[in-house]
Amino acid sequence: MTARVPYLVIGAGAMGLATTWQLARRGHPVIALERFERGHACGASHGATRNFNNAYAADHYLDLLALARSEWDELSRTTGEPLLRLHGLVTHGDPAVISTVHAALITRGERAEVLTAAEAGRRWSGMRFDGDALFTPDAGVVRAAAALEALERAARDHGADIRFGHAVTALEERSDGVAVTVEADGTRTDIVADVVVVTAGAWTAGILPPSLPLPRLTVTEESPAHFMPVATDAEWPSFNHFVDPDRHIGNVYGMPTPGEGIKVGLHLVGPVVDPDARTFRPVPALADRLRDYVREWMPGLDADSAVPISCTYTSTETEDFVLDRRGRVVVGAGFSGHGFKFTPAVGAVLADLALDDTARAAPPFRVP
Repeated sequence: MTARVPYLVIGAGAMGLATTWQLARRGHPVIALERFERGHACGASHGATRNFNNAYAADHYLDLLALARSEWDELSRTTGEPLLRLHGLVTHGDPAVISTVHAALITRGERAEVLTAAEAGRRWSGMRFDGDALFTPDAGVVRAAAALEALERAARDHGADIRFGHAVTALEERSDGVAVTVEADGTRTDIVADVVVVTAGAWTAGILPPSLPLPRLTVTEESPAHFMPVATDAEWPSFNHFVDPDRHIGNVYGMPTPGEGIKVGLHLVGPVVDPDARTFRPVPALADRLRDYVREWMPGLDADSAVPISCTYTSTETEDFVLDRRGRVVVGAGFSGHGFKFTPAVGAVLADLALDDTARAAPPFRVP
């Protein structure tokens, strides 16, 4: 027997759950399917924290960020779960980036302050600075694991049907809808949806039909790590460091994670992988580079205390997201590395695309 549903979301990580919540809260019947079990660590949505980083200069990201902030607040009000911890963000290393981002934020009425290296070093004694630093107090972290729970709970409260352990094995767009074949516990189910939203992370390209021409999505395995502070009373912000490419292989990001230490990661440096055949272990040479970075730039951390984390990035060549629709299929992809902070806003945009075939995301997010 074939089930029929107006809206079907494939992939119930952060972006899929956000889209499901946005559709359900607007009163629309929606099913969300996730091939893995709840709480899995196979993709890019697991873990306790993500940077709520507002150091952007481009209008399309700042617009999305403003929407994300209001939607995070709404989700927190709805579920009673505080999801943002705004202890501030410090960005340093590239004077041009600092100047451009500072100007863009001030133009939009955001709080942003440029500090000298000495001022920054006095405030955050666990870090080293060799030039001006940009401090944005209305930034910090998203409590990522709590956010997933809140999104699922809020979506279910509005009637959404969310099914874990349900893998999509076939998808075909037809005149009467999108036909999807699903496998769960050895049983096959067929579903026909009026509109399908695909938010499947590293598995996106293998699900989408040829009618939706994605830009190239590259899947890499990244290995940030938690490091223990050497002083328990030091103040830690979230941070971005745009490093000298002649000395370091990738820019650096990080944030405090209560109970786990300070998360530090090299951005987009990991090996290209098959998401179904990962090692879940850091590349030794990259782990050494991360440890060397911490030893040089983070005097407040024990560089030898690294506890590595494994996650996938799914990235476009420009690192811009894909938010678009072709026919009855909507896609959200390419978020890894800087997408989580935008989660509820991305869900709103994808819900708009699903509900209105004339809706459009900002031009940088559209497929060619």
